[in-house]
Amino acid sequence: MIRFLSLTIFLCCIALSAQDLKSPSEFLGYELGTQFSRHHEVVDYFNYLAESAPDRVKLVEYGTTNERRPLLLVYVSSTQNISNLEQIKQEHLKSTEGNSNAEKAIVWLSYNVHGNESVSTEASMKTIYELLTSKSDYLKNAVVIIDPCVNPDGRDRYVNWYNQFKNTPYQVDPNSKEHHEGWWTGRSNHYMFDLNRDWAWLTQVESQQRIKKYNEWLPHVHVDFHEQGVDNPYYFAPAAEPYHEVITDFQRDFQKTIGKNHAKYFDANGWFYFTKEIFDLFYPSYGDTYPTYNGSIGMTYEQGGSGRAGLGIITGIGDTLTLKDRIAHHHTTGLSTVEVATNNIEKLNAEFKKFYQKKDFKYKSYVLNGDKDKINALEKLLSKHDIVYGRANKGTVKGYQYTNRKSGSMQASENSLVVSTDQTKGTLVKVLFEPNAKLSDSLTYDITAWSLPYAYGLDAIATTTQIGANRSEKLSEKPVLPKDAYAYVMDWNSMEDARFLAELLKKDIKIRTTHHPFSLDGKSFERGSLIITKADNPDKEKIATLFETFEKHPHKEITSVNTGFVDSGKDFGSGYVKMIKKSKVAVLSGDPTSTLRFGEIWHFFEQQLHYPLTVIDASYFDNVDLDKYDVLVLPGGGYADFINDKRLKALKKWVNEGGKLIAMNGAIKSIDGEKGFDIKLRKKEKDSLNEKPKPHENIQRERIKNAITGAIFKAKVDNTHPLAYGYDEDYFTLKLGSDSYEYLKNGNAAYLENETEPVAGFAGSEAQKKIGKTLVFGVENHGKGHVVYMVDNPLFRGFWENGKLFFANALFMVD
Repeated sequence: MIRFLSLTIFLCCIALSAQDLKSPSEFLGYELGTQFSRHHEVVDYFNYLAESAPDRVKLVEYGTTNERRPLLLVYVSSTQNISNLEQIKQEHLKSTEGNSNAEKAIVWLSYNVHGNESVSTEASMKTIYELLTSKSDYLKNAVVIIDPCVNPDGRDRYVNWYNQFKNTPYQVDPNSKEHHEGWWTGRSNHYMFDLNRDWAWLTQVESQQRIKKYNEWLPHVHVDFHEQGVDNPYYFAPAAEPYHEVITDFQRDFQKTIGKNHAKYFDANGWFYFTKEIFDLFYPSYGDTYPTYNGSIGMTYEQGGSGRAGLGIITGIGDTLTLKDRIAHHHTTGLSTVEVATNNIEKLNAEFKKFYQKKDFKYKSYVLNGDKDKINALEKLLSKHDIVYGRANKGTVKGYQYTNRKSGSMQASENSLVVSTDQTKGTLVKVLFEPNAKLSDSLTYDITAWSLPYAYGLDAIATTTQIGANRSEKLSEKPVLPKDAYAYVMDWNSMEDARFLAELLKKDIKIRTTHHPFSLDGKSFERGSLIITKADNPDKEKIATLFETFEKHPHKEITSVNTGFVDSGKDFGSGYVKMIKKSKVAVLSGDPTSTLRFGEIWHFFEQQLHYPLTVIDASYFDNVDLDKYDVLVLPGGGYADFINDKRLKALKKWVNEGGKLIAMNGAIKSIDGEKGFDIKLRKKEKDSLNEKPKPHENIQRERIKNAITGAIFKAKVDNTHPLAYGYDEDYFTLKLGSDSYEYLKNGNAAYLENETEPVAGFAGSEAQKKIGKTLVFGVENHGKGHVVYMVDNPLFRGFWENGKLFFANALFMVD
């Protein structure tokens, strides 16, 4: 009797506690869906829940954004589960080793990775409140992890903009200002990166901090909440083809299970939805695919709305879509997801354990050779993903050779990197390293090639046998550099070298580079090698600064020499050994540039190269004195209306007088041969006589024939050209479209020859015909200045590591 009474009192206390919790509307002081909540208000609500129900809610701040906003994870579960949270996590992770007795479902809900897809965060507050009150029974055997806002900087950018420009209370007319964001929308993060395409590459601080926590849990289910166009109904799983071949039958089937449960609720409410369209499971850096390749049921949910919708908008069919509607839909699928997980706990745990069993992949090991800095850069990425790697033993390895795309062999040494699929993250290793991912359907949502050996510019062999590896690199002792040497010489092969140069230039150290190979004291140095002479830097303080910088880069190979008289090549006083200019660089922003393309450049300078950059907005470009700048970068975008005759004339004059113009992707079209400079767009001739009408249902398939959806091509390199210093004779370029330009008369630093079949990824048959014998990167001398053309984007999403030196060369070597 006493036991029964105690239990009754305990349950009553829980019920009272649930009733006492304030709903989001009660806490915020306005009805949820009638205002957009700012990030600090959202943080306050989740903090309130953690303080009011500490037995069922645990809040962790896992990082901060570039603009210093907090990143949160909120764990919600039953009292017993929260008190045993660490034990539950450890038991779950044992499943990756095959010896777990886990009995809980782990569900991770990620909201607002795109800042102006702003309903997500509002829905997260309603969802956790319902889980703590009316749906608390879901939490008995489940731990729900909620990230209420993956992208706080972008979301606050949108919310603050909307609150500034909306009518009162709001205007549903789509023509009203509140439905038209400016150039810098809230979609991206501070550096204008799309965080939903950064899960694998981890270029952004939000991704880097989040992945640490994600790898601590590896949930059974991960949902990424999004919004799409205003007129689109709701989208949920199952996903569209192509599915990557590593995705298991269970992962496919469980998507259907969840989708059918969602449909039950949507049908009951008369809400429209669609499945199996548009959003595929292939590109590995999404919030659905990356979790899937780590054993989760990874899914994208898409609500109609986005930055256009505001608090309410008239849709194309005359209906009114409100923020309240959007919240209801995301709230419903969120709870439905948790419900399905709790009803399938045994199956989820069994299949998760099965996912991590040893798999018989064709390639067992990937062996990589190359520049140490590039190897180290790849190792850093692998470590962030908890991917195990090691160093090879000396010997010959045989298998698929990436450079030649056929069977071959390569000499391995103690410096060779070995990554095996026989490890916990073996599936992810296959996806990231495989030479050419199998594509079941050419109609994809994103790029179709990303293989890391190509992206990092490393020679690689994929072997069908396991290659032994040592866990640590053997480091040789670095010789002590004399402070009275005639000069100090460094190689030029990588972004690490570019960062080193940028750091020295900022400290006003004078540096030369050789435009001709030379040898000295039995060592050979290639074009682009950096030379710092004592004669150029006679000041003792500069020498002290130089050595302080040397000490900060212990892995940097520096050779001291006592003479400028070389054994072969050009002496240090030759005209082939030129001073590197400490250039003042500007980049155009605003319309007409692409926010993503601008953001890649901005991030490159500030977070990768660490070199100052002036941002000039298009709105006042005409008032800027370009003579104050040595370099002007035009990011990709649509410049048709921006580059008028007056501006083109001003640019030509500035280049003629010594300026350096770097035109990237779409910017090239505005200055091609018909408009001012010598580069010419390749135009494919059409044989209209053989054209046949195409069936309407095949239009999309016909269009894809003329497209290149992110494929890798093998380009030839003229590494005697300054734009290509530090490269081999081949470069694997990531091509993102079919725009093509003819060879320049001179200055073709990287180009495609007749071979136009992609090394990896999809390229339409008609597009391939168009890109033969076309430019990739080149330089046109124009008066005293230069125009650098970058047809392909070497900075794409910040992950194509091997392209970045081309951009550094454009800044420092082309002169």
